[in-house]
Amino acid sequence: RPCRSDCQGGHTMTTLKSAEELQRLRESNRLVAEVMQNLLEMVEPSISTLDLDVEADRLIRERGAIPAFKGYRDYPNTICASVNEQVVHGIPSSRKLREGDLVSIDVGVRYRDFYGDMCRTVPVGKISASAERQIQTARICLSEACNRAVVGNRLGDICMTIEAIAHRNGYEVVRDYVGHGIGRRLHEDPQIPNFGIPRPNIRLRPGLVLAIEPMLNAGNWEVERLSDEWTVITKDRKLSVHFEDVVAVTEDGPEILTRVD
Repeated sequence: RPCRSDCQGGHTMTTLKSAEELQRLRESNRLVAEVMQNLLEMVEPSISTLDLDVEADRLIRERGAIPAFKGYRDYPNTICASVNEQVVHGIPSSRKLREGDLVSIDVGVRYRDFYGDMCRTVPVGKISASAERQIQTARICLSEACNRAVVGNRLGDICMTIEAIAHRNGYEVVRDYVGHGIGRRLHEDPQIPNFGIPRPNIRLRPGLVLAIEPMLNAGNWEVERLSDEWTVITKDRKLSVHFEDVVAVTEDGPEILTRVD
C-alpha cells in the first residue's frame, strides 16, 4: 500500500539488497503478480470487493505466503479495493461492482520474510472513453517511471517523470500518499512521491528496490479520509486510478519484479 507522504526530498537512509535478498524479492513479487492476475480475471459486474478479498486470501495462503496488509496497523482485510473516487485503502465489503466502475486492487504478501506489493486499476465491463484514457495515462506513467530506475539517475527523475506525463495529459497526481522502498519491511526508505522533489535527492544505486505507484486524479489532487479511518477519496469526488510495480535497480537496467512471464 502507498504510505503517507512526509517526504522532503532530502537525506534518506536506503537499504541496498544483496544478490540473495534480490532473489527472495523476485519470488515474493512474482507470487503477488500471480495472485493479481487471478483477481483481475474475476472482475466483472455483480462481483463484490469482498469476493475478491476472500479469493486473494486463499490464493496467497495456498502459495505458502502471508497477506501483508491484514493486521498491518490494524487494517482488517487482505487486499485494498478502491472503487471510482476512492483513491487508496478501500476496505472490501459486500458492495457489488457495477458496469462502468473502475476498481483499484492493491495486493501485498510476505513470503520467506520478504514483501511483494502491486496495484492495478481495471474497468468493470464497459467504461467511458475518458476513464479508459485515465487508466492508459497511469499505465504510461508507471512504465516510464520504471524505465528511469537506472543506476546514476536520481530519485527525483522517477518522481518528475510521473508528474510530467500526468500534467501533460490533464491529470493531477495525489500528493498525500507516495511510493516507497520495499524489502524485509513493506515500507522502507526512500519515499517516492509522484511529483518533483527538491534537489539534492538520492542517486540510484544497484540493489535499490522500489515500489513505484502513480495515483492520478481526474480533478484536483486533494483527498480526504473517510470515517472508517482507511478509505481515501478525492475531495471533488472525481475518478482516481492507481498502478504499482516493484522494480529493482541493477547494473543491467531496471528489473520489474511484479511481472509474470
